[in-house]
Amino acid sequence: MNGEKVEEIHPIKRTTGFALAKVCKAHRGSVGGMLAEVGLHVGQDMVLIELWQNDGLRGGELACRLGVEPPTVTKMLRRLEDSGLVERRPDPADARSFRVYLTDGGRALEDPVLGRWERAEERTFAALDPYERRELGKLLTKARAGLGTHRN
Repeated sequence: MNGEKVEEIHPIKRTTGFALAKVCKAHRGSVGGMLAEVGLHVGQDMVLIELWQNDGLRGGELACRLGVEPPTVTKMLRRLEDSGLVERRPDPADARSFRVYLTDGGRALEDPVLGRWERAEERTFAALDPYERRELGKLLTKARAGLGTHRN
């Protein structure tokens, strides 16, 4: 050799999990940039997606669906409330609990957020054909199921 040091690839960098982590980070950054166009931060879209699907969830239900601790949801909801996108109301069936509802502003973001997710999907998976996209989706769903309750 001519004196050049050949750097060996670390074994962790050869794992599928490492590749997945890198793809997830890049994808989330891409989505985050697009969400900023409509005034949202990364993660806030996940709360809104759950509410678009089922408005009026309890705070604890949101935490469970998002795979985060209740204090994390409380902080996220406070920011979304400050932005006028959701409101918390006492749960009539349980005085210790509250329910989260979309405001008109929160409902109005559904189509713009969907469009940004679709753009991110196209950008991220542009090199894959439709069959490969479907297969990747199936494989990722299977991998996530293998993680059980450890879905954060």
